[in-house]
Amino acid sequence: MAEKTLYTLYDIPGNSVKYLAWSPNMWKARLALNYKGVPYKTEWIEYPDIAPLAKRIGALHTSVKSDGTLRYTVPIVRNVRTGSAVSESYRIAQALERDHPEPPLFPPGREDAIEAVERAFSTSVAPPSLGLVVVRVHNQLNDASKAYFSRMCEEPLGAPIDQFGTPEHWILVRDALAPIAAAADARGESDTFLVGKTETYADIIAAAWLGWARRMCGAGTQEWAEVEKWHGGRWGRLVQALKKWEYVDDPSQPDEAV
Repeated sequence: MAEKTLYTLYDIPGNSVKYLAWSPNMWKARLALNYKGVPYKTEWIEYPDIAPLAKRIGALHTSVKSDGTLRYTVPIVRNVRTGSAVSESYRIAQALERDHPEPPLFPPGREDAIEAVERAFSTSVAPPSLGLVVVRVHNQLNDASKAYFSRMCEEPLGAPIDQFGTPEHWILVRDALAPIAAAADARGESDTFLVGKTETYADIIAAAWLGWARRMCGAGTQEWAEVEKWHGGRWGRLVQALKKWEYVDDPSQPDEAV
């Protein structure tokens, strides 16, 4: 695959899955690349090395910290031919759509609805999801990333990470997903996909966040079996529909937690 690789995807390795890929934001970029059929290669990087890498290759910061310093995050996708780099999963998806328009991730007329799904997951689903899995994520990181991850998470969580991961967090995640499922039901176009009758980037967003819980908590657990039944089974159907794109670099390395 190396001779035809178009992009490098920078990702953080974890030990909870066979092929190391665990993070929801990285899976959003990876699923978009796989859906587009664009050849790429993953380069693994630890948390403390992200900012130096981003500055070196010209990837933009993705937010500003409370003290005014710039925050650099992955995923970053770098074009191996031009050297240009794009950070942040939504911007990556938009760049892929521009440069590789087929098959489409953002069908005409669906952009606002997809952006609304992204906003709902980022603001409503992500916080309880982090609370659910934060301890498991920390424990499966390499030593080089563990302390950085703890510091990064304890500020938004407002407490040490070992106070999270209780069964109540499953209920919070379920309740946060309810309005998204209700909006999709109201469209009446699909009992599987969130925006329209076929896959869009909205479904990649959902599969990536749901996959985080599945990979961290276990695909064979009772908790995950319940998630698949939530809201009329919509989430189980969606995850199953996108499973064929859940692989690392090429289809011979499928996600282990399916």
